[in-house]
Amino acid sequence: MKLGIVGLPNVGKSTLFNSLTKAGAEAANYPFCTIDPNVGVVPVPDERIKQLGELYHTKKVTPAVIEFVDIAGLVKGASKGEGLGNQFLANIREVDAIVHVVRCFEDPNVVHVDGSIDPLRDIETIELELIFADLEVLERRISKVARTAKMDKEAGREMALLQRIKAHLESGEPASSLETESDEEAKWFSEYNLLTSKPVIYAANVSEDELADDAASNEGVQKVREYAAAHGSEVFVICASIESEIAELDDEEKAMFLEDLGLKESGLEKLVRASYRTLGLMSFLTAGEDECRAWTIKIGTKAPQAAGKIHSDFERGFIKAEVVNYEVLLREGSLAAAREKGLVGMEGKDYVVKDGDVILFRFNV
Repeated sequence: MKLGIVGLPNVGKSTLFNSLTKAGAEAANYPFCTIDPNVGVVPVPDERIKQLGELYHTKKVTPAVIEFVDIAGLVKGASKGEGLGNQFLANIREVDAIVHVVRCFEDPNVVHVDGSIDPLRDIETIELELIFADLEVLERRISKVARTAKMDKEAGREMALLQRIKAHLESGEPASSLETESDEEAKWFSEYNLLTSKPVIYAANVSEDELADDAASNEGVQKVREYAAAHGSEVFVICASIESEIAELDDEEKAMFLEDLGLKESGLEKLVRASYRTLGLMSFLTAGEDECRAWTIKIGTKAPQAAGKIHSDFERGFIKAEVVNYEVLLREGSLAAAREKGLVGMEGKDYVVKDGDVILFRFNV
């Protein structure tokens, strides 16, 4: 899973990225201090594989991972070359979803690029720049397809789609709200890789004293929640400065720190849950003495395709999958004990994998 982090300058974007990835992206109190895309790979917190690792006395525990891409702060007019221009937007065209960090805190010591705190104005600024960047992509594609559209029926159909998307974007709507009318259109649409076609998760960045009650009294956060609900998006509340403190602690210290703050989970854990829900993802597990590992798949994936996540040979030569829920395996103490009680299923090609399944694949190539 790959997530791109966007936002205006000085909204806490790079501070959040640093705390999530500990990658050390520069964070300073002036616009455009991040001038190169920063990439960090973060393990997905998952107690299940830790517990399985202890059960198996495994040599290696491998969690699922998320790749974060942080780009320079965008400003109004970025698509026309203002600030650092849209040169960095290409770096997030390949992401699965966009994390939009929105400033919802007042702090006279941290300048706002537009001079005041207004979360909805800030959201509109960023989303318009993403639309403008997508329009540039469409213009290039239209120019290319136009050469053959009059003579080639397929090119003519694609041109009709391109013009429809262009009109949709020019009306101020994101590409994600446009419905394609055929499998052919859906294929072209996915090839354009438009920024505004990607799901968005809003990170409402608040002050430390507003974090414990999930910013219930913060008017800006309520507006972000209303906006996100109207657009089918997720929102989670964070305090980027607190996240940077959490990032320096070990697991035991982190748990105590969160408890002292009245929090149940870190911002990373909130983001992981929001990302999995937004993208329709879940994890199955494999366990043994050599390695316990979490594998991220789409909800609804069948056993052979899940096996293919491990190795293409597993999918090609799939025979059966031995499946047991991780809680059952932990309770029984071993796969053999679970088998004896008839708690391990022997599943075929039509089995739909469930979150938390521990699977041993049988295959022959």
